[in-house]
Parts: sequence; structure tokens; C-alpha cells
Amino acid sequence: MRKFNIRKVLDGLTAGSSSASQQQQQQQHPPGNREPEIQETLQSEHFQLCKTVRHGFPYQPSALAFDPVQKILAVGTQTGALRLFGRPGVECYCQHDSGAAVIQLQFLINEGALVSALADDTLHLWNLRQKRPAILHSLKFCRERVTFCHLPFQSKWLYVGTERGNIHIVNVESFTLSGYVIMWNKAIELSSKSHPGPVVHISDNPMDEGKLLIGFESGTVVLWDLKSKKADYRYTYDEAIHSVAWHHEGKQFICSHSDGTLTIWNVRSPAKPVQTITPHGKQLKDGKKPEPCKPILKVEFKTTRSGEPFIILSGGLSYDTVGRRPCLTVMHGKSTAVLEMDYSIVDFLTLCETPYPNDFQEPYAVVVLLEKDLVLIDLAQNGYPIFENPYPLSIHESPVTCCEYFADCPVDLIPALYSVGARQKRQGYSKKEWPINGGNWGLGAQSYSEIIITGHADGSIKFWDASAITLQVLYKLKTSKVFEKSRNKDEKPNTDIVDEDPYAIQIISWCPESRMLCIAGVSAHVIIYRFSKQEVITEVIPMLEVRLLYEISDVETPEGEQAPPLPTPVGSANPQPIPPQSHPSTSSSSSDGLRDNVPCLKVKSSPLKQSPGYQTELVIQLVWVGGEPPQQITSLAVNSSYGLVVFGNCNGIAMVDYLQKAVLLNLGTIELYGSNDPYRREPRSPRKSRQPSGAGLCDISEGAVVPEDRCKSPTSGSSSPHNSDDEQKMNNFIEKAKMSRKLSLPTDLKPDLDIKDNSFSRSRSSSVTSIDKESREAISALHFCETFTRKTDSAPSPCLWVGTTLGTVLVIALNLPPGGEQRLLQPVIVSPSGTILRLKGAILRMAFLDSTGCLVPPAHEPWKEHNVPEEKDEKEKVKKRRPVSVSPSSSQEISENQYAVICSEKQAKVISLPTQNCAYKQNITETSFVLRGDIVSLSNSICLACFCANGHIMTFSLPSLRPLLDVYYLPLTNMRIARTFCFTNNGQALYLVSPTEIQRLTYSQETCENLQEMLGELFTPVETPEAPNRGFFKGLFGGGAQSLDREELFGESSSGKASRSLAQHIPGPGGIEGVKGAASGVVGELARARLALDERGQKLSDLEERTAAMLSSADSFSKHAHEMMLKYKDKKWYQF
Repeated sequence: MRKFNIRKVLDGLTAGSSSASQQQQQQQHPPGNREPEIQETLQSEHFQLCKTVRHGFPYQPSALAFDPVQKILAVGTQTGALRLFGRPGVECYCQHDSGAAVIQLQFLINEGALVSALADDTLHLWNLRQKRPAILHSLKFCRERVTFCHLPFQSKWLYVGTERGNIHIVNVESFTLSGYVIMWNKAIELSSKSHPGPVVHISDNPMDEGKLLIGFESGTVVLWDLKSKKADYRYTYDEAIHSVAWHHEGKQFICSHSDGTLTIWNVRSPAKPVQTITPHGKQLKDGKKPEPCKPILKVEFKTTRSGEPFIILSGGLSYDTVGRRPCLTVMHGKSTAVLEMDYSIVDFLTLCETPYPNDFQEPYAVVVLLEKDLVLIDLAQNGYPIFENPYPLSIHESPVTCCEYFADCPVDLIPALYSVGARQKRQGYSKKEWPINGGNWGLGAQSYSEIIITGHADGSIKFWDASAITLQVLYKLKTSKVFEKSRNKDEKPNTDIVDEDPYAIQIISWCPESRMLCIAGVSAHVIIYRFSKQEVITEVIPMLEVRLLYEISDVETPEGEQAPPLPTPVGSANPQPIPPQSHPSTSSSSSDGLRDNVPCLKVKSSPLKQSPGYQTELVIQLVWVGGEPPQQITSLAVNSSYGLVVFGNCNGIAMVDYLQKAVLLNLGTIELYGSNDPYRREPRSPRKSRQPSGAGLCDISEGAVVPEDRCKSPTSGSSSPHNSDDEQKMNNFIEKAKMSRKLSLPTDLKPDLDIKDNSFSRSRSSSVTSIDKESREAISALHFCETFTRKTDSAPSPCLWVGTTLGTVLVIALNLPPGGEQRLLQPVIVSPSGTILRLKGAILRMAFLDSTGCLVPPAHEPWKEHNVPEEKDEKEKVKKRRPVSVSPSSSQEISENQYAVICSEKQAKVISLPTQNCAYKQNITETSFVLRGDIVSLSNSICLACFCANGHIMTFSLPSLRPLLDVYYLPLTNMRIARTFCFTNNGQALYLVSPTEIQRLTYSQETCENLQEMLGELFTPVETPEAPNRGFFKGLFGGGAQSLDREELFGESSSGKASRSLAQHIPGPGGIEGVKGAASGVVGELARARLALDERGQKLSDLEERTAAMLSSADSFSKHAHEMMLKYKDKKWYQF
């Protein structure tokens, strides 16, 4: 007997039916009978993809450097990124191709160049004289590991210390190795039996360039004489060394050690340190050594003309300070200040007035690079206040959970947000200007305003001004203020869906014109906000509770298969005004003791003071039903003209009239279909376990692995058990990405989740899975508009278009009462229209075009201050006014047709209205799925922009859906990118590239061409300050700074060539040709020519001085010889 494979039969049936429907569709619209042709202006040459700027704090920082003349700060990261900061608004991001961690950075001070040392033992020379810095040379060490680098001021010879304890010397101009090497065994004493460890410090004596101080990890320090090639002094201490710093006079240096001590040494007294300090050690009474402390990771020794020197150090706290925050200690004379930091210290630098190491340093600030922040401390003011940071480094203050991007906003929006945000500024900052102020701004070619909104895990929302490739925070809103917080730490809030971050923002819906804001949070709550410039005190926060659950009788057979009970409707299409709940929400338990009618969060019952800015209009919460927690909200829309907000999840949809504070619609998804349901559904009973959480919103750490069972998408089918590992991994990733977009919680699930309850992939057959999937059809897209709701309509009317995860689009008709007072008295009538459209894959985005192909925006009210009583005349006007759509179509004949543009995970369709014929169709992707689709305007036209899970960015013309751009942009899309990617008008897009950084990009050819002009200049020609005056007596008796002819010592003529196998030179892509291409126009050429002349002049004057010196020495030698000859002329040989 032949076996039938039931799955193949089912698949065949579905394939047959879909192909049949496609044929039917093609028959409906034969190619000859197309829609009237609309002239489309966008062509593929209008599109080009490139990254523009990266904002935010450098993720996982590892190195820090500062150019004291150019006033530029550089930060390197563990992923090989380089961020350069000048004056506020001048920022630059570069990336090392290898992705290896940056271990050290060294500026060629005032030369417009930077050397980076990487963990893969490569050195790179960056040219900063172009707007997009590029690597000029690289050097790869083959046999030794690089541990420390030092480049003396105004020298071209870079000292490179290695793990073996040797020091090599690199010529920074040619990036070649000198033959001069300091071997570890020559540096340490011959009697020493052990290896001194890696080189942890190199620096030259500030007063004598010929003496090099070398610190080895084991605790040995050597003063090496470069000319005689031997050690002058050796200093030993029995604790490991972390860092070394000179006093500017070159007679003393200070070391920091692993036991929390500092040792100060006189150069000429190597026997023992002059002084040993334990800054944080408890001094014991009987003269014993203080208790050991944690290592002092870095110390700096800076002098001032008028007072005591500063000793600044990180680390060194005593071991009993458990839980104490990381500290920076500033010792100045007898005072010691301990400055607590919010995160651990990666590195710090003291900013000084002079670049010369042999002059009084005059420190004025300390820049501290923390794990997640950059802090600048003012040393000149009492109490060491910090400077207010002007860079946009606080994106990640609380982890970002969602973001939206709006280009071409109303011009008054940014000033309005700025004015309310200015009042939120903290006090107590330093009075001085931000001292990192190098570089010059670019020429802003963009005239339109851009706003980025970020939603965060703690429930806060930040508005950012993103105009002309800069970023500045405008205003911060805390949505958690409307909820009661638990008083003591043990008492957990009543947040049963989420263990942490119960206020995390999931969806933001914002109308820039009316300034209405609506958010959906992770605890199944929705808050509607109005913008006001007046402060108000809200006595009672208006709130509604909604029972949105697809209720069914709980029948489950022992085999795990579901019996098909009938759904019982929870809501009806008629409006059901619910009086706002009295605040102490009573938890009515059902008969079997299950939680019922309880929201996840408790709204505050006390009066709420609301500052100018966004003020709560209404709080809506979904409640528990029969022991089942509310499902998370998957889509949200607000319309200021209609006064409505609508949201949906995998159970159904709810619509609320926020003016009358009434629930208008509360339907299960299946009830939306009425009798037109295309699926034969067998709904299963509510799950008993806690809700599956998807990948966490906040677990955005790189490479976080989420068990695939946790992330079944509402749209996904089962994965067959025969999948190969690779297919399984890809499927898991796709599941996660879809889940992240629709149903994601900010925290991982507790391990006690009953896994079999939400994963059907192994135990059940695919037919059961598909039934389960269909019964949990979620609302994935919502769009208010004024269009044709039915085929028979002769004029457009207000309606709501609803898209689901199964690719269905349903239309709900809205019957609005007239404006003015009537709007508050008469109910809004809401009724499903019966119109159903179908696409492949979950619906993502909908929009409407008029008959000329122009976008019809949803109707909106212009913003007005609602906290001010209106005049009578104004009221009359309002009464007469009816909400109308502000769109090109309103001026044309009403009978003209429209087009609906619908984008799903798999395809896009343009549907002609009111006929509902499919005018155009485009299958966007077969093997992957679309993560984000947006209908955007560009170059006075519109297009559909899509970002796929396989990393492709695509654009399509409208209405004909011609492909215009398809670029493979990202090799792998992770969860964070999937959740935060968004397109906006004028060819702009962004996503969260790391937990702390926003990457902006453009897909517009015009913006790509103008980008070079818009970027800031990092390097600006600045005179190097004059060298310190040696003074008359120092010149007479010696004791001033001793110079050294390094060229003579390290050059090929005296030291020979280095071994070829030691390091390999790699020419960089940013050679002189790259410079010519990148530097903008004639100015760059002139600056370079001038610089070359300056350098040539410098070399000529050096040569002249040397020639003069040689002449005078030859002259004195001939005089001396002549005197000797005269003295001994008449003497016999035996008289000598």
C-alpha cells in the first residue's frame, strides 16, 4: 500500500489555490487594461547608498588621546573603531578593517596625524587632514606583541615596547623600522635571573631627550642612555608597575603599583624611592606598612608655576570598599579629592596649557573615559565641577528599545521642543566653555529640520534635533511618572508580564503637525500626550481599562490536540462609553481564584504636576482576563483630527475616543472578519504560562543568544525536524527578528517557562501549528485615512485600515459627529465595512495616493495651546470647522480615484480605489522578509523604501513599484538593527548600530554628493606655541633641555636596517592620492603646498644652522691646532 505524505498533500493544495488565485487576478487585470499612466519622476540615478554620520558614545571604548594644540580628542574601541571629537558638532568616525581592539592612540601633535596601535600587533598612521580620515601606512609586527608606544613631541621616531621586553623604533614618516633596538637583556642587570616582563611604559626625560625611561611590568624601571646604548640607572620595587609619569624638571618620576602604592624616585638615587604613598590605605599606628589596596592603574604628575603639583590617579581603593563606585583621585598639595564615577574608568588624560613636557604643565582639566560615558573635570574651580557635555553621548542613558525618524518637520517644532527642554537642564556645571574645541563645522546644505525620537527601557522618551547631520537632545519625557512606584525595594510592582523595565517603550506614534504623541509600553499600556507650554496640575489622571482577550471555552484533550470551541465575542461594533475608572482598581478574581480585570501597572491616585512639554491626556491599560495576562501591543496609531487612538495585539483590536474618554471598539481579530473569515480556525484555549517574551528589548548585548523556543513569531510556521543545522539557525534568526518587531519584551524569560506551551516545532504536526498560528493572528499595521471604504463608495470618508500578520487588510468605517461641542457630546460610530484585501506575509505599512500619484497624508489638526481658555469667536470658528485632510487631493474633484499602497513582509501592492483592483504588484523578496517598509518623499516625488532581514535595502517607485535601488548593505542583521531601522523623507535612514550609537545613512544621490561639504574639518592650521625660554643662567651653566639628534642615532646610516622578518610594511589606502581626492578643492591644495614649503623651509634652516655649527667648530679646531703648533714649535722631542 502506497504511503501518502499528508504535509505534501496540504502544501500542494495551498500552492494550487494560491496559483489559481494569482491566475484569477491576472485575468481580472489583463496587461492591456491598466490604470491610467501616472508620470513618475524618480529614476535609479536618484539613488545612492552611503553612511553619513555616527552619533552616540563609542561602544566598548579602550583608548584615549588628546592633541593639546589642535584641541581634538580621539577614542579607540574594542571593535577597532576610532571616534574623533572637536568642537561640538565636529565629530568623525573611522574603522580599522581588522576590527581588532585599539590598545593605544598617539597624536602627532599639531601635524594632523594619529598613530593607532591594535591588539593584532599592527600600527597605523591616520591622516586627519581630510574630512574622512584615512590610513597612510600600516606596520604589522610578526614576531613580537606590541604592548606600549611613545612618540615624543616634535619627533618622528616612535618607540614601540613589546611583550618580550624589547623596544623597537619606527620612523613615522616612512613607517619603517630602525635598526636600533633596545633588548631587554641589555636593559636589566646581568645578575637578574628572571625576565622583567612586558614593557608597560616608555618616556624620554623631559630635560634630556637622550635618556629613555623604560618601565617593565615586574617592577623594574631602567633609565637608558640612547647614545651610549647602556643603562644609566636601574630602579627596582617588589610590586608590579602599571604606569610611570615624569616631573617636568626631569629630576623625579612617579610609579603606580599593583598594591595601591605610588613611589616617587629621584633619578640619581636608584637604591630606594624618595617617598612611598598609599593614597587610600589605612595608616596603621605602629609604623607598619599600610594595608594593600587595589592597583593604581594610572598616575599623572602635573606641575603648576604658582603652587603645588597635581598627582591624579585612577584605582587604588582599599579592598574593604565593596560596592563603592570607581574613583578618580586628585591630590593637590595637602588636599585629596576622591571623585566617584558612574562607570568603571577606561583611561584618563590631564589637559595642560603646554604641549612641551619640559615646561610647567599648568593642568586645567581632566578628561575621563568611562565604560559608558565621557566626563571632563574642571581642575581650576573649587570642588572640581564637571563641564556640561555638549556631545550627544547620552543616547544609551537607559537602553534604547525603539526609535522613529522624522525629516521635513514643521519649522516651529524644534524651537518649541527646545524651549520646554531647556528647563530640564541640570545645574552645578563648570562655568567655563567646553575645552575640546578643535576643527571647523561643515557647510550645512540641508535646510529642512529633522527629529529623531528614541524610546527607552526605563519608560523615557527623548526628542533629538538631527538637522544637518548633527545631533542634540531637545527634550526628555518620563512616561513612568503616571504610575505608582513600589516604596521599598522588596515589594515588587504588580508587573506580571515583565520582571524588569515594566515601563519600557515599544511603539511610538507621533503626529508632528498636531504634536499629539502616543506610546505603547511593554506592560500592555498606552499613554496619549498633548503638547502644552503651560504647567498644569492634573487632579485625577484620566484612565481606561480594556478587556481585550479572545475568550473561548477551555477545552483541551489529553493528546494536546485542541477541541474547536466557539468564540464568544468580548466587544461589539457599537460604541461603549466606559466611565473613567475610579483609581483604586479593584481586582475582581474569577470564581476559581484566577486574576481578573487587573492591569499590570497601577496609575497614580495623587495629583500630578505636569511641567511644560508633553502632558498626559489619557492612560489606557489592558487587563488580565481569567488568569491570563494581557498580550503585548503590536501596533498603534493616533489621529488628532478624529480624536481617536487605536491599538492591537495578537488577540484583537481596540479603538478609543480620547476626547470623550470612551472605548469605541473592542474586537477579537476573528470578529473583524465577520462571516468573511478565509481561515477554518480552531481556536485554542488561553495559555496558562507567562507570556513568551521574544528577545529582550534591553538584552542588546552583542552576540546574545536567545533560545529559539522563546522567539516563535506570530507569523511563522513550523520548522520541520529534517532541517539542516544551517537552515535551523537561519530560521531561528528569522523567527527572532520577526518576533522582535512585533512582540518583544525587554527582559529574558524566567527559566520556569513551560517551553512546550509556545513551541510547536517538534511535537506537533504542521497542520496543528498552522491552526494555532491562525488563531493568534496579530494586528501588525494601522492607518487612519480619508478614502473609499467600499467598492460602491462615490466619495472618500474617514476610515481605519487594519493589517494583520496573516497578510489580511480590513477596513473599518468611522462616522464622526460634527466638530465643536457636538464632537464631545455625540458618539463616534464605528463599523467594519466588509472590505478585505490579501497579501503574502504580515502587513507592515499602508499609505494612500491621489489620482496624480501624490501622497495623501492622514488628516490632522494644527497644534494649539489647549490649557488657555478660548475666546468666544474662536469657539464659533471651532464649531464650524470640520476635520479635513490637509492634502493635495482635497482641492481636486472628490470623485477622482485613489491608490492604496500596502507593503507586507513579502510583497507590495498598489490597489486602485474605489474599484479595489490590484493596479501594480511587486514581490519584494522570496527567501527573506522585509523588516521595515516606509513610504517616503524624495526629490519632489515618493517611493517605497524597504529593509530586508538579509541585509538588502531596496526602493520602488510609486505607484508602479518599479525597482529603483537594491543594495546589499549589512552582512548580518541582528536583533537591535531589526528593531530600530527606520526610513524617513529626503533619503534619510538610521538604525542603532551598537547599544550606544546611532548610525545614519542616506539613499539619496544628492545627499551623497553634498556630504563632503557638510562634514566638519578636523584639522585646522594652528601655530605651535613657542618653546619655553631656557633662561640666562641655565644657558650659561647648562641644565636646560638637552636635545638629541635622533636621525643620527636611529637612521639607516648609523643603526643599519631592521630585520625584515620582524615587521611588514603595508601601504594604506589613504596615501597622497587619497588625500588629493578627499581634501576639498583649492583650499586643501594650497594648505598642503604651504605646509610642504614650511617643512622644506624648516629643513633648510636646520641645515643652515648645522652648517654654521660645523664651520664654527672647524674654525675653533684650526685655531686650537695653530696655538699648539706655536707652543711646541721650538721644543725638542725630549723636552715634551
